[in-house]
Amino acid sequence: MGILSLSEALKIAEDSGLDLVEISPDANPPIAKITDWGKYNYHKTKQLKKNRMASKVAEMKQIRLGLKIGDHDLQIKINKAIKFMDNNHKVKFIIIYRGREQAHKEIGFKLAEKIIEEFGDKIAVDQAPNLNGRQLSFVIRGVH
Repeated sequence: MGILSLSEALKIAEDSGLDLVEISPDANPPIAKITDWGKYNYHKTKQLKKNRMASKVAEMKQIRLGLKIGDHDLQIKINKAIKFMDNNHKVKFIIIYRGREQAHKEIGFKLAEKIIEEFGDKIAVDQAPNLNGRQLSFVIRGVH
């Protein structure tokens, strides 16, 4: 409709039984639209909800294991981590020290390196192996 004064725009909107909705207040001159407010607000809310659903945040999955884990059991845990990463999740491995195992912290770091090497180039390490009390943890994510 072009550039109109506020009173003209309000009169046209009122005559047609619709509302004058300000679309872009920062523009010079401000941009407004003659539309049904309820319908406009409904569509805007639906679009925001759709955008929120599309921007899904990557979840963090945890896999806990002990120092004395067997090779086959470790392979099962690694396969589970691969499934998590295929679904765009980050995976946090937690290696738990029990009792006298705490005297041999280097074994946990070797196990962490073994797990990271098992994945090869398919992962990125977001958080390097870090000892925190009785737990050694590190975070990985899949690289696509």
